[in-house]
Amino acid sequence: MRGELDLARATDRFVAHLAGERRASPHTVAAYQRDLRQLHVFLVERLGREPALHEVDKLTLRAWLGELTRARGTSTIARKLASVRAFFKYLSRTEPSRENPAEGLATPRVRRPLPLVLGTDAAAHVMDAPRERVAAAEGLAGLPLDTDRARLVRDRLILELLYGSGLRVHELAALDRDALALEAGSLAVLGKGRKERRVPVGRACQAAYDDYLEARPLLCHPKTGAQDPRALLLSQHGRRLGIRQIQNLVKRHGQAGAGRPDLHPHALRHTCATHMLEGGADVRVIQEFLGHQSLSTTQRYTHLSIERLLRVYDESHPLAVARPRNRR
Repeated sequence: MRGELDLARATDRFVAHLAGERRASPHTVAAYQRDLRQLHVFLVERLGREPALHEVDKLTLRAWLGELTRARGTSTIARKLASVRAFFKYLSRTEPSRENPAEGLATPRVRRPLPLVLGTDAAAHVMDAPRERVAAAEGLAGLPLDTDRARLVRDRLILELLYGSGLRVHELAALDRDALALEAGSLAVLGKGRKERRVPVGRACQAAYDDYLEARPLLCHPKTGAQDPRALLLSQHGRRLGIRQIQNLVKRHGQAGAGRPDLHPHALRHTCATHMLEGGADVRVIQEFLGHQSLSTTQRYTHLSIERLLRVYDESHPLAVARPRNRR
């Protein structure tokens, strides 16, 4: 009987499918679960009881989306709609006779701002920011390492991996000590869907890694000296460095090196891909390098590069202020 399954149990089943069979990242699973729970709360408030799955029809979904528009932007609504579509698509596969109320719902048009991409000089300044702070703190060469300097040496490796190897921030935080194979000049990364890929590691990154290995023993618990034995990147207390901590240190070095307090880890990934494309790398090579499942995701960097070119033209070329109209 089609009314036997309620929305809450169907959601739990879908979330288990994402985490188990699809092997989606915890962040992705949490986002889908959060969106579907919001739909559930909306229906409970509307009906005054636990909603059955067959009560979720197209009109109900439109009412929910209409409610969201009062306080949410179009990008947020588009993401929540994508969660609902994936949910009902999954149910349609498991029960082909079940109707899919999300079919035909129009996605709000999202105007995406250009992602932050650093120029080559600005990127170089950000990479050098931790090393310059170390040099300023030393005053004289040959001083022994201390915890503050060890953190800066670690930060330089983090920046090199984000920009030089194009890692996602969660990929970086999850790295273990045995991930780097310096003799092969590569790095083993566990990406989305728990798919492993190997990315190249440049000479600057290898040098940063060598320096970090020397400094790493100082990043330990101040009382017990304990360290996470597996984690590559450690906090000053010897624990695995978290995503939020990485975001904060990137922001700090972005301000120091390039005057960009809005710099974030994904911007360094964007910058890496854009600079590779502008340097002549093939889009499919970049796709494999970044771990994109779809080529269309990578092709965004083609459009991004063109838009950057037009923006630079508008800002710098003397004829850009008054462009001649197209002649017929």
